[in-house]
Amino acid sequence: MNTLSHTKILATVGPASSSPEMLEKLVDAGVNGFRLNFSHGGHDEYREIVKAIRNIEKRRKTPITILQDLQGPKIRVGTFEGKKKHVLKVGDIFTLDNDKTGGTAQRVCLPHPEILEVLNIGDPVYINDGVVKMRVKDKKDGAVICTVEASGTVSDRKGVNLPGVDLPFSAMTNKDRKDAKFGMELDVDWVALSFVQRPEDVLELREIIGNSARIMAKIEMPNATKRLEKIVEVVDGLMVARGDLGVEMPLEEVPPLQKRIIRKCREAGKIVVVATQMLESMTQANTPTRAEVSDVANATYEGADTLMLSAETASGDYPLEAVEVMARVISRIERSVAWKPLMDARHPNVVQNIGDAMAHGAYQISETLDISGIVTFTASGSTAMRMSRQRPLQPILTLTPEIKTARALSLAWGLHTNVSAEPETFDDLVPLATEALQAMELCGKGDNVLLTAGVPFGVSGSTNMVRVVTL
Repeated sequence: MNTLSHTKILATVGPASSSPEMLEKLVDAGVNGFRLNFSHGGHDEYREIVKAIRNIEKRRKTPITILQDLQGPKIRVGTFEGKKKHVLKVGDIFTLDNDKTGGTAQRVCLPHPEILEVLNIGDPVYINDGVVKMRVKDKKDGAVICTVEASGTVSDRKGVNLPGVDLPFSAMTNKDRKDAKFGMELDVDWVALSFVQRPEDVLELREIIGNSARIMAKIEMPNATKRLEKIVEVVDGLMVARGDLGVEMPLEEVPPLQKRIIRKCREAGKIVVVATQMLESMTQANTPTRAEVSDVANATYEGADTLMLSAETASGDYPLEAVEVMARVISRIERSVAWKPLMDARHPNVVQNIGDAMAHGAYQISETLDISGIVTFTASGSTAMRMSRQRPLQPILTLTPEIKTARALSLAWGLHTNVSAEPETFDDLVPLATEALQAMELCGKGDNVLLTAGVPFGVSGSTNMVRVVTL
């Protein structure tokens, strides 16, 4: 029997990984989906990358997820005149204003008047990824006067973070709206929305893309964590974007928040991706640090659906090796004696409808009987996600007539998706399941297999049938 990892891998595509040859090597190494970072690259470039991924998918007959990651609104200071870099020291006074002339060691333009308006005395202001920390001391017309609390260098177009400040604009820029429409032309499976603050941000994206793709909200601002439950309700998945979170809040707050987000997503049956700096040292080294290995291991122990590689595969020197390391660590943790008890300890008790109850019952059967595999038949994906939420040890084969569903579910914990004809009766489902299980080497003749589906077939969200059959 073939053993496949339950936890999935998402790799970012960039100069180091955009060739068709490297993309296929990454799939061979264990990648289940690719992230297209629309902060970089042009439409023509991504059109070719998507074409290459779909060609790999067609040859291998394996659904591959494509996630489009929108850039979102980046807040940056303006430019400086003369000397382009200035060192700000603790106690210095530095002003952000709407004066478009070149900046100095005492001031610079912040070309966002709406932000100057909402900042209040006492609010934190970070520049250059949080290297320079300041706090608002005073306000006057069109200017915010700050006191420097942590020394560092400022220079042209450095990013600005405003931890805990409600930003008075949408999570989407005009560029994002154009990119999202282009993503629908490419037929991407997921769209990740950056700098989400509130549920309304997600609904704005939904108006643009409709049901053409699933939406993943990136949690990278403290404001989003205050409204986490409401955001979870309106998305299909969340990404724990730890890079910006580590700037926007104290570093020690990020690990417990990661655990909280993973738990909330599992309770809601939504996909959760853990991202940023998982194997960061492998951008330049062919082996990771021991701490990075532990980071990957801990996210796997926590039950995250997917772990993401960013610069490691996009621009690093060892994209293939990074994927191989992540796959090996995931595989080892999922064979650990501690892994199953941790999955059970976080088992969701929420049963809101018949479908949830049936999935929970199927899980209990899989725990009680000698079950080698679980097969879910789904059109929309709801039956499969309910089964994934239970975190059974057995491989979960998901059969669906919809290629879009198969691709999107490739990021879900434990699901191994396969495009199949839609059965008309339960008797049609058994041979379809048997053929797919044996083709993927998930089960063999004589094995007991648990089948779950919604009857009548083709009705979304109607999980109401569980059977045990012997192959």
